[in-house]
Amino acid sequence: MSEAKAGFPYFKQVAIGSVSGLLAVILLVVVFSLGGGSTPKPTNSQTSAASDNPTPSSSPTATDSRTCSVSTLATDPLLGTFSGVVVNPATKEVLFDRNSTVGVAPASTLKLFTAAAALQTLGPNYVVDTKVFSDPTNPGTIILVGGGDPTLSATAPGKQSVYANAPKLSDLAIKVNLWAKANNVTINKIILDSTLFAGGTQASKWDPTWPATELTLGYQSQVTALQVDGDRANPYKETSPRSLTPVMNAGRKFKAALGSGASGATIVEGVNPTNAVQVAKVSSQTIDKWIKHMLLVSDNTEAEYLARLVALKLGYDGSLGSIQLAIKKSLASTNIDLSKVIIKDGSGESPSNSIAPTTETDLLSLVLSGYGDFDVINQGLPISHESGSLASRFGGKNLDAAGKVRAKTGWIDHGYSLSGIMQARDGTNLLFAVFAAGNVTDTAKDAIDNLVTGIYRCGNKLSNQ
Repeated sequence: MSEAKAGFPYFKQVAIGSVSGLLAVILLVVVFSLGGGSTPKPTNSQTSAASDNPTPSSSPTATDSRTCSVSTLATDPLLGTFSGVVVNPATKEVLFDRNSTVGVAPASTLKLFTAAAALQTLGPNYVVDTKVFSDPTNPGTIILVGGGDPTLSATAPGKQSVYANAPKLSDLAIKVNLWAKANNVTINKIILDSTLFAGGTQASKWDPTWPATELTLGYQSQVTALQVDGDRANPYKETSPRSLTPVMNAGRKFKAALGSGASGATIVEGVNPTNAVQVAKVSSQTIDKWIKHMLLVSDNTEAEYLARLVALKLGYDGSLGSIQLAIKKSLASTNIDLSKVIIKDGSGESPSNSIAPTTETDLLSLVLSGYGDFDVINQGLPISHESGSLASRFGGKNLDAAGKVRAKTGWIDHGYSLSGIMQARDGTNLLFAVFAAGNVTDTAKDAIDNLVTGIYRCGNKLSNQ
């Protein structure tokens, strides 16, 4: 309301009033004249407040109106049974909500929780050792003991597998050969110990709800404490067929790396004797490197190993059944409500996993704030149309959101998901988690990208309608 309009009621009263009222009017006119006689122009902030396009703000103000709708995008049939949530972390406001408190199979967005648990329990600088022991009662026998490092690589010196700067079998073999030469030992037997995870039982190696095609298509290896290159047939490709014999594969490659000094050795699976003596070891890259790679390309194998390492660190047996207990215990200090969360694995491959969208944004809020070591997670998230599992997404009509969305992708047979952090077009930081479940196909990814781009365009004006 302008000053000019505010003066009219008072002027009317004075015009029919007393002399003192008339004098007041005269004084008012004089003051008005001295001020230039013009109505003050609104400031920039006043103009913005009255505009339909308010100045972008990182948090809502009294003048912000939630008029931007993505309801049509959210009801796209390609999304199947849809649920999701969008949160403004600066104000804790829920801007958009569709069944956000109901648990749904999260697919690979569950890896966010695996990563968080690993950072909380193991820490970013944790490393995994692969060791070789000798049997004092059988000098020609050595024992290769898996420590739970699937990145251990059989690639040649100077070559890089999908796991950059991974420890090499060749380096381990050099150390063993030096020991053998110094002790005048001829290696005639190699025992492979892969019992770290719940005794290496078959039930621990493969969850029955995981499709067998994950092996044949090359998305996941069996979970054994000893293997090399994630048991890939081609160690240079992220997606490469895996086998049913990862431990023996590792043993054969180790024997080959040892060369002539072990050419006559037999290879068997077994258990490291209690009186064995360590003769060599190699160490993995630090766990923060695993986490970033796991999130970027959605590496299921790294995720399963991280979950089991967390379980072992907390005193559990490293089996599939111990993962839920371990992850929930690891994240207890974050105060995220995990009471209704169901965690069957570390990768999100099981359709029996269940996490509500709001639980994911609760975790993402901590990631955005840099809680603990969670900035590692933020650094590892794929970026829209730029990196990892989002490199080929958010193009075409969604190109304006390229580079603005950092999110973890997810896909299983009957579900697609995307959860992450965006800097919306108006400059607002938003957290989101969206899920498409049921009768959905790969086209659900396009519908998700359309929706998330719509959220990006709306920013803090996003409506829940």
